[in-house]
Amino acid sequence: MAGLSIEDVHGHGDDPVYALEVATERVRVARAAIDASNPHVLLTGRAECFLYGHPDPLREAITRLQAFADAGADVLYAPGVRSRSDIAELVDALRPHPVNVLMGSDTGLRVSDLEELGVRRISLGSALTRVAWGAFLRTAREVADTGSFMGLGDAASFDELNQLFARDR
Repeated sequence: MAGLSIEDVHGHGDDPVYALEVATERVRVARAAIDASNPHVLLTGRAECFLYGHPDPLREAITRLQAFADAGADVLYAPGVRSRSDIAELVDALRPHPVNVLMGSDTGLRVSDLEELGVRRISLGSALTRVAWGAFLRTAREVADTGSFMGLGDAASFDELNQLFARDR
């Protein structure tokens, strides 16, 4: 195992987010287990405030992620933060700890923008899968609706895929 992520949600009820004390203890217990078994495993603490409709997700994410850093998280992650100003404030509030940002859609930001803001890790989550499914659906609709196979022109070649997945590359 190279890394694991501890989320602060339980996913049910009106408030799917664990109380801060419980969420922080989960990170602390994970850190202790990692340290006892393989101290090279990266622990990411996640604050899901932006995804679960918290009224002030930025403030709450900062509070939670600071507590997770104190409990031993190596990387701090608030999936759903999107704006340049929120990302900058998050990174500044959590320095010197590395911050991960999820880029699940086109926000207008580029890798260089995130780097300039101090982001240390970028996740794409399900975005590449959704892009692939979008291409699949567009092409399938085009074939069904117009009889055209033009959408197949963007397909990766077998040679490219074979090189990508070759064992000895």
